[in-house]
Amino acid sequence: MESNRSVLIIGNFLSASGGSRGVCEELAGRLPALGWRVLTASNRRPRLLRLADMIRTIVRYRHDYAVAQVDVFSGPAFFWAEAAAFALRGLHKPFVMTLHGGNLPAFAARWPERTRRLLSCAKIVTAPSAYLATGLQPCCGPIRVIPNPVEIASYPCRERIAAQPKLVWLRAFHETYNPVMAAKVAASLVQDYPALTLAMAGPDKGDGSFQRTRAAADAAGMNGRIRFLGQVDKRQVPRVLDDADIFLNTTHVDNTPVSVIEAMACGLCVVSTNVGGIPCLVRHGLEALLVPPGDAGRMADAVRRLLQPGVLCGSLSRNARIAACAFDSSRVMASWNDLFESLLSASCAPRP
Repeated sequence: MESNRSVLIIGNFLSASGGSRGVCEELAGRLPALGWRVLTASNRRPRLLRLADMIRTIVRYRHDYAVAQVDVFSGPAFFWAEAAAFALRGLHKPFVMTLHGGNLPAFAARWPERTRRLLSCAKIVTAPSAYLATGLQPCCGPIRVIPNPVEIASYPCRERIAAQPKLVWLRAFHETYNPVMAAKVAASLVQDYPALTLAMAGPDKGDGSFQRTRAAADAAGMNGRIRFLGQVDKRQVPRVLDDADIFLNTTHVDNTPVSVIEAMACGLCVVSTNVGGIPCLVRHGLEALLVPPGDAGRMADAVRRLLQPGVLCGSLSRNARIAACAFDSSRVMASWNDLFESLLSASCAPRP
């Protein structure tokens, strides 16, 4: 029945209140075009209120959705998924669980039974990368890989045949993403490339990383060469990326970051740490240059390679755009539609 094409999505919907726009928001925004009625939870900022709102929505609107999707993160947020799964099971609602975050394999290794109990109660488990699917498979068996959706057509591609020393960094200011390293990379390059600039965009997560990054820039005497753009509206991301030629990803932990895929879609030359799922997303020397985490010197050397005359820059730019097309939303949303259709069919089948 048409009314049964309804799905409840449980995750962090915080972009309207200054948080990062999560993959669950992208999914919720695109499903109506495929004929799905979407309910969401939660957009509450305080963590306990967010958890309470998730459970309240699951129970109160149980007659308004047929299937559900629950985001799974490591750390304290893992409890939210456990609570949501408990409520959905009690209501006999079929649901899919989607794995997120580069720390999840380490969390599962530390809490194997807890992870196994949670994932085994889902009808389907999905992950946006082979990295997470492989790392969590011992806990629940086969995991379906569905990439994070990106509207590739919204990202104009400019092939970087000869890169200029115009760098960009686009993540949240948090220790996990090591923004100070980006400032150190720029500072070590500016003497050789006086025209160098670095744009850093992203929200301040409040752990002091933003202040430490500014202090590192001031200590290096960058004199305004590093521009802090703050949180950038999603619609402005293509413009911010297009203004640069080289994208820095300095993170300590990662899975399949949308920001890197966006940079690839724009044809930027990506230099990234080789952590988590990054080596599954790009191949060193083909779609990006990869360096060890925390090594600002190695990252600066990689940038120097891109600024030298030769074919490397152009080939990375072209290959990156081709690889990014695999994440196009039209392909990804077709996979989600098929998944929810199968879940809906199972929920409509008569019980023995």
